Amino acid sequence: MSMRKVFVAAVPAVLIALTAPVPAQQSPNLGKPISQEDLASWDISIGPDGAGLPPGSGTVQQGEAVFAAKCQACHGEKGAGQPNDRLVGGQGSLPGDKPAIKTVGSYWPYATTLFDYIRRAMPLNESKSLTNDEVYAVVAYLLNLNGIIPVSETMNAESLPKVMMPNREGFVTFTRGK
Repeated sequence: MSMRKVFVAAVPAVLIALTAPVPAQQSPNLGKPISQEDLASWDISIGPDGAGLPPGSGTVQQGEAVFAAKCQACHGEKGAGQPNDRLVGGQGSLPGDKPAIKTVGSYWPYATTLFDYIRRAMPLNESKSLTNDEVYAVVAYLLNLNGIIPVSETMNAESLPKVMMPNREGFVTFTRGK
């Protein structure tokens, strides 16, 4: 038998092996169904209107301390890290073919989205480890560093959705059925 005939003869057997169901006793046991309890810890999305914001609050001064302890190592002093970890500055740098600096103050359209992202993903090496008060405080600190809120402002579920971000109108909004 030639090599070509052996190869052609083997292909159907391989295809059958790849598409045949694997009996449960031979399953590779990869993954497991997620429990409602486990799912709930990730079901923490915050809408632009603030829907889903948890109780808690934080001030700029509190945020400065949290930032120094848990964020500064990656984002630099006062959020001035370079280039992709920069959080401060860049207002007015987006127009044109190549947006210059995408930061909290230049790019993010909603302060609530900032809260959602920090609570869910930061610090990078310990995501979801910050308390709600710490997240509100870090958000207040970053908003203040970007000149969006005064140092006297306290962020909470009531005040955060009212913050007008500089790039609020910089995104296209789509509505279904229109």
